[in-house]
Amino acid sequence: MTRRKQIYEGKAKVMFEGPEPGTLVQYFKDDATAFNAQKRGTITGKGVLNNRISEYLMLKLADIGIPTHFIRRLNMREQLVKKVEILPIEVVIRNVVAGSLATRFGMEEGTPLPRSIVEYYYKSDKLQDPMISEEHITCFGWATTQDLDDIMQMSLRINDFLQGLFLGIGIKLVDFKLEFGRVFNENDEMRLVLADEISPDNCRLWDSKTNEKMDKDRFRRDLGKVEEAYQEVARRLGILPEGAPGDIKGPQTVQ
Repeated sequence: MTRRKQIYEGKAKVMFEGPEPGTLVQYFKDDATAFNAQKRGTITGKGVLNNRISEYLMLKLADIGIPTHFIRRLNMREQLVKKVEILPIEVVIRNVVAGSLATRFGMEEGTPLPRSIVEYYYKSDKLQDPMISEEHITCFGWATTQDLDDIMQMSLRINDFLQGLFLGIGIKLVDFKLEFGRVFNENDEMRLVLADEISPDNCRLWDSKTNEKMDKDRFRRDLGKVEEAYQEVARRLGILPEGAPGDIKGPQTVQ
């Protein structure tokens, strides 16, 4: 095992220098935060489960032609990913009223939306991720009109696919967050790819029959059985790691 140079540490992941040019190692932590890091805690085994869940979903999306930063899983907590220039935009797709949407409009949580809603937020913990419009994005140079067209097209396709996938295992995809980044090839040609992760950390997942929450809202709202909820999502996907949550403890890369 070789310890690598740390490039960046976020709330849920650490990025390390990759073994090959143009790559990074993405390490999943057990740390949990909510309300822009005002609430902090640990969800035992979360990093292991999110690594496996995100790997599974990224591969499924690649199968339908969605370009992603994912290359391969290295071990229980780490993935090899393409080095991307992350857009400072969070894309939120909503299928059911929940979270801030319910608060903003005084709507009852759990109300189905007549159609999916796509929202944009500026990635800034300092500013508490304010909601933004396409006009803000293009005016401030965060993305072009063509970028936004591509992002919208990919986001809706991802949503359609994931809704069906989760419904097939008895889970309702209420809403979720996506991040995109730019990848440049040898000829300096740019391509937008799906980046970050897809897991119960950034998806609202409810049991389709009982509406029981199976995501980080259990941590946000002190509902208990947080670890069990993440494990249940992995179990239904058929990818619960053997012996979870036991795993390697440190941010190390297997060569």
